[in-house]
Amino acid sequence: MSLGVGLDDAPHQGGQIEVRRSNRRRRTVSAYRDGDKTVVLIPAQMTRAEEQQWVDKMLARLAGQERKRRPDDGELARRARDLSARYFDGRAQPASVRWVSNQQTRWGSCTPVDGTIRISDRVRGMPEYVLDYVLLHELAHLLVPSHGPQFWEVLSVYPKTERARGFLEGFASAAGGGTVADDAD
Repeated sequence: MSLGVGLDDAPHQGGQIEVRRSNRRRRTVSAYRDGDKTVVLIPAQMTRAEEQQWVDKMLARLAGQERKRRPDDGELARRARDLSARYFDGRAQPASVRWVSNQQTRWGSCTPVDGTIRISDRVRGMPEYVLDYVLLHELAHLLVPSHGPQFWEVLSVYPKTERARGFLEGFASAAGGGTVADDAD
């Protein structure tokens, strides 16, 4: 049972914080994002000082988890290099890999002539195996520019290709069918 909200729904960088106290909770503290609000669940008997310490700790923990799921351009480029090394023996060497916000009908795109790869912001926060698939799809275009049989053979080394394509097709269908799995480039 919730006793109320702490911190008066205090604003913080990235939204509101709502602290919910529970008589049933004895020692555990948890937190989750609900839109632009962060909800922190704590035991009712905690002092205000303990509450503030746990709120700070949980905000830091959530931010770390989000950074891991939503890499910046540098982390995205490192991930692409690691995937190339792991699945393509390092043969796919992009000149740049970056997030873009202007791709509404594609998951990613590659320009083989200059080695640039762009990944749609819509992929941020998707499961890691899906991001890896989109990156590998674009990296494969550095080796084989078209979507012919040789391209799919190169990409077949990734064991979660079909699973990721299914996820993207389901996502596109739920969103109104604007993007299909093959539109990764």
